[in-house]
Formats: sequence, C-alpha cells, structure tokens
Amino acid sequence: MTIQENISLLPYNTFRMDVKARYLAQYESIDELRELLNKFQDTRRLFIGEGSNLLFTGDFDGLVCQSKMCRAAATKETEEDVWIEVQGGLKLDLLIEQVADMQLYGLENLSYIPGQVGAGAVQNVGAYGREIKDCIEQVNAWDLQTMQSVSFTREECHYAYRDSLFKREGKNRYIITSVVFRLSKTPQLHLDYGNLKEYLQQDANPQQVRQTIIQIRKKKLPEVSELGSAGSFFKNPIVSADKFNNLKEKYKDIPSYPVGDNYKIPAAWLIEQCGWKGKTVGGAKVYDRQPLVIVNTGNATSSDICSLAKQIVDSVYNRFQITIDKEVEYV
Repeated sequence: MTIQENISLLPYNTFRMDVKARYLAQYESIDELRELLNKFQDTRRLFIGEGSNLLFTGDFDGLVCQSKMCRAAATKETEEDVWIEVQGGLKLDLLIEQVADMQLYGLENLSYIPGQVGAGAVQNVGAYGREIKDCIEQVNAWDLQTMQSVSFTREECHYAYRDSLFKREGKNRYIITSVVFRLSKTPQLHLDYGNLKEYLQQDANPQQVRQTIIQIRKKKLPEVSELGSAGSFFKNPIVSADKFNNLKEKYKDIPSYPVGDNYKIPAAWLIEQCGWKGKTVGGAKVYDRQPLVIVNTGNATSSDICSLAKQIVDSVYNRFQITIDKEVEYV
C-alpha cells in the first residue's frame, strides 16, 4: 500500500485536470483496503478507477483511493463456458485482450473502453450493442457500513443503461473488489449494432472483432494521451414510441435503436443537429469527429467543460424537447 500527500491528480484523470488531493492511496489487497479505511475513517473518501469517467471541479480535500488489485483466474469451466474472476483494479481493455487471445466470446465489443474492471461494473459500460452486465455472473464488494465482504448476483446489481445498484442506493457504500464473468467458448457474435457488419464476417473470432472495434474507435475518439476527455460525455436518451414517431415525421433521417417499446436516439446525432461539432468554450471543445465527446484542448478549466456541457444540454432540449443526461460524474 502506498499513501501520498498533497499529490497532483493530473495522471489519475483522463480529462487531465491538474487538481490536488490531500491524500492519494493505492491498495493491493482487501486487507490493505481494510487497513486504509480504518486509518482514514473520519476523512472524506473517493474511490476511483482510471479516472476515465470523472471531472474534477477543484482540489479534493480528502482521500482518493485507487485499487491495484489486478489478478484474474478461471474458477470454473464446462464444455461451453469459462468463469473468470477478475479483481477490480485490472484494466478492462487488458482483460478483453487476454480473453480474446484465449478465443473466449462475450466482452470483445467493449474493446478499447478505458477504465478498470470494477469501475466498468459500477457504470455498466457498453458499446456496439453490448453491456458489461451481459457477461457478469457475480460481483464481489467490500461493504463500508458492515466492513465485510459481500456478493451480488447479476440480478441483484439492478443493472440498467449506464446504471447499477452501485450508482444508486449502493453508492458510497460498496467498493467492488472482483467480478466473475461467464464467457463462451463457442461463437456468439453481436454485430447488429452500428456498422460492424460492414467490416466483419459472421464467423469472425474475438480477436478480429476486437481489432475492428479498436480501429473504429480510434477513428472516432481522441487518444486521452493527446486530448483529455472522458470518452462519451452524454448518455443516449431513450424516448417513448409516441415521441419517436413525432420526431420521425419531422426528421426523416433520425437514427434510432429499439429498446423494448421505446427507442434509443444517438445523442451524437442530436448534438450535431444543433451545430455543436467543433464548437468551443474556453479550452473545452466538442470533438470534431464525434460530438458525443468533449475534449480538453490543453488549457480547459472545469468551468469551461461544465459550461459547454450545459449549453449543449439546453440547446438539444430547446430543439427536440429531449433531455440528454451526462455520463461523466462531477467531483
């Protein structure tokens, strides 16, 4: 376990906000986590992964904790499936690279999403028609109230679109320590979302799907080493069938994806229709290639980013009467 004082969080958030934390701690086991919590029990605490879904709006006067628990191991295997328990501090994309090399299906559509496994399970990250919950069998966590380990089935996690128990009633109570994934040995491809079918055959293997998605994402999204961002800043809104049909009458080319009886509309399309692509507020900018992304061009303040985001939300609502919610958490 390492504990640093008055440390810059610049390397610990992908928006590259140069703010400070009073303390930054990294732990490598549940025992170290327990020790850390006992040592700082009266201190404000924030648990982060790679900081890829956060916007720090100022210095953090408290303890920032980051998991360095990074082991993964198969726990069960049948002729069709493999169960792998993965500690929360492992980088999600590293896990996906490893299981794709093992020819295991399930997570490949989530390739190149930044962040740790634990944070991904909190957020229920998703891409190209798949969400991380689709492969989750169990989530193990540390309960900050009882100071004990607890486990949740996928159903008990109450997963929804970019949402979970850990973002609602379990927020600030549970720290995910490991996730058990069930992955398939037999082909189970999901190529119906977006334009994946244009690039891949139905007999593609996980590595081919992964490399294709990485190429697509690199063309659309900025590298955080070059432009600070948190990836998709906004969620795609879901509207009723009546609302969608009314919009369809006015906007014939409006894209959509059915979600039960409702429709998901790409927030990127809504934002682009409002003319935001490439627009700036201070050092914050709507990314030229993907309007769902707000980038730090190098000198953006958190106020620049917040102001730009609010103006986008307001303009989308004024034009379409649709509220787009942010994915990014302000701290």
